[in-house]
Amino acid sequence: MIAALDVHYDEVSALAAAVVFQNWEDAESIHEYTVRCHGIASYIPGQFFQRELPCLLAVLGVIQEPIDVVIIDGYVALGDTPGLGSHLWEALQQKTVVVGVAKTRFHSAPAVEVCRGLSKTPLLVTAVGMDNAAAAAKVQTMAGSHRIPTMTKKVDQLARKVCAASPTHE
Repeated sequence: MIAALDVHYDEVSALAAAVVFQNWEDAESIHEYTVRCHGIASYIPGQFFQRELPCLLAVLGVIQEPIDVVIIDGYVALGDTPGLGSHLWEALQQKTVVVGVAKTRFHSAPAVEVCRGLSKTPLLVTAVGMDNAAAAAKVQTMAGSHRIPTMTKKVDQLARKVCAASPTHE
């Protein structure tokens, strides 16, 4: 099983979301999960994983299905520096493949470019537990005729929708 994850923030908390699907080409999820996270760390440039990682682990903790691959919005590695995906892989005891799908270029990230649909702007794919080129080939096969694959778009929309529908005021 594959889980696409995303996190959306409001002023005092975050909403972590996951969509679970069986095959890279699937256009429909098997299950969707959300978790509200409190006590969110402040954003620190170069330390984004400290803010996002606890949220990703929280939503992974409620998923019922066995997950073999996790897809995140971002990079696995930033050149020689571990990115969010590397930190997640370590937290998962190096047992679950992590694929990063980024929309903006980071100058030293060893990403493989994937152009989807009619877009001339590539997605940038990195991975750990799987070769970057193999991960990019899988992302290329994901459902959706536009630049952003259906499942990564769906998890982003889920996180935003639920966060907006249930704002917290602490």
